[in-house]
Amino acid sequence: MKYLLGIDFGGGASKATLIDTNGNIIAENTVEYPTLYPEIGACEQDPKDWINALCENSKALLKKSGINNSDILAVAIDSATHTSLVCDENFSPLRNAIHWTDTRSRAQADKLREEMGDKIFKKTFHKPDTIWTLPQLLWLKEKEPETFKKISYIFFEKDYIRYYLTGVFCTDHIEAEGSMLFDCNRMEWDSELCEIAGITEEMLPKVVKPTDIIGKITADAAKATGLKEGTDVICGTTDTVMEVFASGAVKKGDVTVKLATAGRICVITDKPYPDRHLVNYSHIADGMWYPGTATKSCAASYRWYRDTFGGEYKELDGGAAEIPIGCDGLIFHPYLNGELTPYADPMLCGSFTGVRATHTKAHFTRAVLEGVAYSLLDSKMYLDSLYIPYDSVATAIGGGTKGKLWRQMIADTLGIALKTTESSDSSFGSAMLAGIAVGVFKNAEDAVKKCVKQVDITYPNAYNTEKYRKVYETYKKIHDALAPIYHER
Repeated sequence: MKYLLGIDFGGGASKATLIDTNGNIIAENTVEYPTLYPEIGACEQDPKDWINALCENSKALLKKSGINNSDILAVAIDSATHTSLVCDENFSPLRNAIHWTDTRSRAQADKLREEMGDKIFKKTFHKPDTIWTLPQLLWLKEKEPETFKKISYIFFEKDYIRYYLTGVFCTDHIEAEGSMLFDCNRMEWDSELCEIAGITEEMLPKVVKPTDIIGKITADAAKATGLKEGTDVICGTTDTVMEVFASGAVKKGDVTVKLATAGRICVITDKPYPDRHLVNYSHIADGMWYPGTATKSCAASYRWYRDTFGGEYKELDGGAAEIPIGCDGLIFHPYLNGELTPYADPMLCGSFTGVRATHTKAHFTRAVLEGVAYSLLDSKMYLDSLYIPYDSVATAIGGGTKGKLWRQMIADTLGIALKTTESSDSSFGSAMLAGIAVGVFKNAEDAVKKCVKQVDITYPNAYNTEKYRKVYETYKKIHDALAPIYHER
């Protein structure tokens, strides 16, 4: 038997999944690492943590599975889109990576939007905002000029990790679409956008297909990871499209609801839908796109709550389940790093409102879960206003879907059924993608047919949906009241 390995790098952890050529999951392993917040608005990661997680995950997976490393046909890496890392002429990091949720480039994004927003939108399908690499580079140029002068190469997260394995500097077109340095019409780096950023195209990686075999594991990487020297490594792509793929969503009209570090509702379409409140990326299925809305702090809100106030998820869920819908008036807004759809407002802040002496920790726990659900409802309402057709049953993806309470809450709040699969983790999708690259699967549809297995479906409770919608009205009023105050700070 031969095997395929996919490794994901998310907002707070790396997960590795090993599958056999029949699509069966053989072993999984997860390694957590910190996200750093050195100042207000900052969100960074240390690339050494990525490499340590890569090595630990690979060795643990080999030990768990008991397989021979020579039986792994190919490895694929994925990560969060447009988390950038600037390096010197020796490919050494000059500073921590800037995570896509970092909001320090607000002034630079505002200036780009005011002075050339329409031109940038036509090329990239997105309006300038703090989440994109272009304004983040302008922030770096202004605030850390000595570092900026030393830049020779600009990596994206998965590409740096894959460079560690192979010594090859490249990226894929889906990742490039998220940089705001790439013309999504011509599908190539754009010299004008690079000039705006103060960089040259030579600093950016060569763009290849996600399924291209770009190199092999080097001797040094093999020693550090336990993987076999000479194993094929494919380019891979971004985490969200890998989760979408892993869930089986490859046909027009398929829809996914993502509960991960960020929350997404994505629809599979046969064309992009350029809109200033949607994120548009290509799919790995030929000719398809997956435009979608975004909640900036989804599972990140729950992890922040757990890490700040203590407890384990199972224990926290148990307490929250005992609290009624609406949390007896306590409402949470998950704007820990601003918000995307439908506000695109980096100035928004998280909040608990309506706090009374009768509220317990369980009330606050449930309020966090409900607050994310209302933010996703904001996203769904905007998506529906664009009349993009999609199926009545969505696939729930991301780590947050493991919680039965939260999954039911999301189904009730959105008013749609949510099916779950054996694994919707992006590392599973990357393992499937590796299979396409080496010919184990013919294409995306064949990989889905052989690998994706539905395990459950959660139907919305109409009575609960009505109750959540009433609380949602208050949720919206609180946003409208507090937003102007945050802009005064």
